[in-house]
Amino acid sequence: MSKFREVPFDSVISDPKQDALVELSEHGMVLIVEETGCLQAKVYLKREFFVLYEYNSEGRPRFGLGLGLCIDCLNTFCVQGIASVVEIRYPGPDMLLLLKSVDSPDAFVYADIRTRIPDTISWDYNFEPAGTVPTRFQSAVLKEAIDDLEWPGSSIQILLNPDPPSVTFRGEGHGDLQIDLSYRTSTDLLMAFQCDHRVSHKYKYKFLSATTSNIPSSVLKDNRGSKMTIGRDGMLKIQHLVSVAKPGVHHPQNNFGAQNQPSRIAYIEFYVNPEESDGPIENA
Repeated sequence: MSKFREVPFDSVISDPKQDALVELSEHGMVLIVEETGCLQAKVYLKREFFVLYEYNSEGRPRFGLGLGLCIDCLNTFCVQGIASVVEIRYPGPDMLLLLKSVDSPDAFVYADIRTRIPDTISWDYNFEPAGTVPTRFQSAVLKEAIDDLEWPGSSIQILLNPDPPSVTFRGEGHGDLQIDLSYRTSTDLLMAFQCDHRVSHKYKYKFLSATTSNIPSSVLKDNRGSKMTIGRDGMLKIQHLVSVAKPGVHHPQNNFGAQNQPSRIAYIEFYVNPEESDGPIENA
């Protein structure tokens, strides 16, 4: 059983008919969305994120559901834009996902979502960085750079250069566009950068744009920064930290300190496979 107030699931939706996989564990909840084996998004909700989190299962239960349906269902618990505390239970009868509002002692809202046996995740493995630490951007800067690179059917080349320290985004389509972000301690465009060799890979724009197109406005306002890392095989990882205001209710069984924190953090990660090519540019 879990109780929560706000969930940033809509950050990873690009198609209302998308399916999602949910994995539960003693550490919290992970929601996974995948598209054509080229793009994967994960939302991590640690147990501290919830007002109350009780886990009594063995192993890590997984189930599939319609992401758009789940988001629409959660939105029904909002009153005039204010999210209420929702209790969620799994499994219910016939493996249903059960939801119930618990804010008001006089009225309750109930919902159930039919789950299904999940499909196998086609590329669920440990991400290995290519000998570099994550490059950290202002979230608004990263989103603006990717938005500016939109070309119909284009590929986007991302190049990390150690000397001079910089990140280059290059779009190729009906014309060329290049955005250079230099790392300087006097600017905030790149909040952190470290690279010991030149790395370059190309990615489909539609998958790259999905990593920033639906991120919550709070991410841009909070300016916690977004991290970008390129793996050894060219896989791109982009991580956003979403801050959610602490709930305004108290539950006597809450032993995880959520009420003492000014906010809770949800992690949203995107993984993008590179386009196939003759090989990446990696020169010392």
